[in-house]
Amino acid sequence: MEVKEKAKIVITVASLVAVTVLIVTEYRRRRRYRRKQTSPLSSCYLHSEVRPQFGFKRVLADNSYSEFKHLKLDDASSSSEEASNCHHPYESEITVLLENTQIEFGFLRGECSLEMSDSYVWVETESQLKELAEVLAKEKVFAVDTEQHSLRSFLGFTALVQISTHEEDFLVDTIALHDAMSILRPVFSDPNICKVFHGADNDVLWLQRDFHIYVVNMFDTAKACEVLSKPQRSLAYLLEAVCGVATNKLLQREDWRQRPLSKEMVQYARTDAHYLLYIADALTAELKQLATEDSSSPDDKFHFLLEASRRSNMTCLQLYTKETEDFPGSAAASSIIYRHLNGHGDTSTISLNAEELVRKLCAWRDLMARIHDESTRYVLPDQAVVALACKQPTTAEEIYGAIAHTDLATESSPSLNSSVQSPYPVICSHLDDIYQMILNKLAKLDDILPLVLKKCLGKNGTCPISVFNYSLLLNFKTKLSSHSAPKQNGHKNFKQFTRKASRELFVKKFSCKAPVYHNCRIYANDGRLLCYCDKRKLEWYLNRGLAKLVEEDPPAIMLLFEPKGRPEDEGNDFYIQTKRNICVGCGEGKHYLRYRIIPSCYRVHFPEHLKSHRSHDIVLLCVDCHEVAHAAAERYKKQIATEFGIPLFVRRVLDSKEAQGTSSLMEDESTVNSEDAGVSPLLLRSAAMALLRHGNRMPSSRREELLQIVKMYYGGRDISEDDLERALLIGLSPHERRKRERKKGVSLKHSAEVARLDKQENGNKDKNNDDEAPADSEKIMNVERSTVADDSGDGGTSEGDGATELNDAQCNGNMLHQQNSKLSLLGHGPHGKQIVEYLLREYGEDGVRDFCQRWRKVFVDAVHPRHLPGGWNVSHSGRRDFGEFSVYNPTKRLSTE
Repeated sequence: MEVKEKAKIVITVASLVAVTVLIVTEYRRRRRYRRKQTSPLSSCYLHSEVRPQFGFKRVLADNSYSEFKHLKLDDASSSSEEASNCHHPYESEITVLLENTQIEFGFLRGECSLEMSDSYVWVETESQLKELAEVLAKEKVFAVDTEQHSLRSFLGFTALVQISTHEEDFLVDTIALHDAMSILRPVFSDPNICKVFHGADNDVLWLQRDFHIYVVNMFDTAKACEVLSKPQRSLAYLLEAVCGVATNKLLQREDWRQRPLSKEMVQYARTDAHYLLYIADALTAELKQLATEDSSSPDDKFHFLLEASRRSNMTCLQLYTKETEDFPGSAAASSIIYRHLNGHGDTSTISLNAEELVRKLCAWRDLMARIHDESTRYVLPDQAVVALACKQPTTAEEIYGAIAHTDLATESSPSLNSSVQSPYPVICSHLDDIYQMILNKLAKLDDILPLVLKKCLGKNGTCPISVFNYSLLLNFKTKLSSHSAPKQNGHKNFKQFTRKASRELFVKKFSCKAPVYHNCRIYANDGRLLCYCDKRKLEWYLNRGLAKLVEEDPPAIMLLFEPKGRPEDEGNDFYIQTKRNICVGCGEGKHYLRYRIIPSCYRVHFPEHLKSHRSHDIVLLCVDCHEVAHAAAERYKKQIATEFGIPLFVRRVLDSKEAQGTSSLMEDESTVNSEDAGVSPLLLRSAAMALLRHGNRMPSSRREELLQIVKMYYGGRDISEDDLERALLIGLSPHERRKRERKKGVSLKHSAEVARLDKQENGNKDKNNDDEAPADSEKIMNVERSTVADDSGDGGTSEGDGATELNDAQCNGNMLHQQNSKLSLLGHGPHGKQIVEYLLREYGEDGVRDFCQRWRKVFVDAVHPRHLPGGWNVSHSGRRDFGEFSVYNPTKRLSTE
């Protein structure tokens, strides 16, 4: 019995000890959490974590909202900083190379062994870097590659630069030498030294961003692969196909901040640059051989090697820019709401609170990423934002549980797993912010960011100030004040809110849902690149047996017939350049709309060979740049109207069936003024609509007033209900008439009239240019008022463009209305037609080209585009000859009619 009692006592004591330990542990954990919330200087993980980039004394691209400032040369022609940001500092040197491309040297000197020795030079001191610069200055060519780190940095930074000459491999520690890398600037910008890259589109931007290093004179082996129509263009493919060397590209995702680098990482880094000179030499030999085999005539002016070099140097003209958005995190929030929340099912089940929480979290995430110099996906991945918005946890444990399954380590390489925690360090350090946003204690989105910034970087801020976040304190207030709603006036707040909501709806509904530029390639039957295009155009040729597929990713075809012309024949490089799916104005890549630089109301009347399949004057713009461009276009239309004496809108219309009777009356009755004949098409349609809907109920005086308006169109005769039905269609284009038919409450008589008119329309209708279909941006803006017309072609918004812009003294603007007219009389279509006819009659096609150049200059002056595709030019000729199979060939069209 004593043994059993002792055992019970031992078990009881052990249980009490275990319970006590659990209670104490939980108490300490909660006390640590409370202390973390009340102790400002110990809450942020940055106080105890060493970050390599925090050792940089100066950064060229900080995490503020200010624009990136490019290098400004002392001898630059422009004296303003803005001008230096718009133009490449070495544009003149690169332009000379593009116009006089010559490769007068070999990439190799003598025989080259493909075996890579174990020796290389690790450059980590300023003296070593100066020695390297001296070595490179004596070379005619050297190879370059870079390794980036982006997970633990907001903008990313260059962690390593690999440089190889004929004799040695150099690995430059750009973390240790970040502030001294300008030593290499002269050799990279020397036009007499060729720099060999592979796929340099990002490398040239990263070098500009981090060191103000600009590459001048480049040979890109990826561009050479394009010209040669290689089945693949990756460096791994070239290493194996040309050099017989296999490489593990997964190492590219390693943490290149770590020092020392592992043997595998050193081997990978050296391989990327070491073999580039040998690959470049092999590719140039192929290019020369291809040119020899293809030269069917001595006057052939296309040279494959020079073409590859020219495309490479076009890459050098790129300029680095920061991504911009209206409000911190707004683009990411819109994307998450559209992709994730609406993907769970019926959008009506998504609460407004969830969407608002997503916006708050994204704004907070953007600011915290800038403050801590972390990527947004490291601070809080999209999946975690969705989890918090859907579950809306209210305790620390629930918050941790909501985001625990969205482990960032799964997206990273093994070497990064040790630095990734779930929940994430920023969340652990600033958990109270998440808690407050979920409980909606920070009700207004505009209030969140200033409070967070003050809490983190204020006088007693929790986070350390660094070269990356210091500028946030200087320009963050300006950033918010330019985009936030005023707080004193509730009416203005409401207007700002509705405008913002309307803008987001517009972006969601009408922005391009898929990439516009697929950058598919079309080659001539001799292998020369003709243009880049979308997949639909490739399918058109393939389905008709006019081409064969030569590459699949990205797709490329080779024509089986001789095309009419070549890009080099037109003296313009625009059509053989890849194009990026971003706003050409500010670089916004989250959303964009097509914008026609030359309004469709003019361009639709151009001769076919000046408008068909021409993408030069159709660019991508974000909503904000679109609005700026459209406003400038509307102002310039008014100038055109005044200059040519042709009003923007048709002032009056008169039924063509009554025109003869009216004209005979005019001869007999001197009291009738020809300028007063007819009626405004807008006024006519409004009167007819009111009479049909409310005629029996309105006062007799008002009814008689409206009847007189309609009678003016019909020459003063008595009218019937059928006449009123016909008057509803006056001035509408076929598209507008069909749209009106689909509206509710349209009578059967009206539907029959629409069908009759459309049938009559189709009988005389020519094939129109399907590339010039109105963009999505235009569809939402068409209203049945004298603002923006369906065929004004500019898409954006406008106010006050009423039919009274030009008075009778300037131009009468009368028109006999033909029921089969393809033009809408409610917009700028008739104005555009008369302008183009006048230009062709007085100046011929040269007048049209000059007119186009005027519109391009209006666009450039208004938007100041920084991301136009290479080869875009205000002086672009726009002329095109049609080939045998073109649907726009006049002889082919005649044969089909």
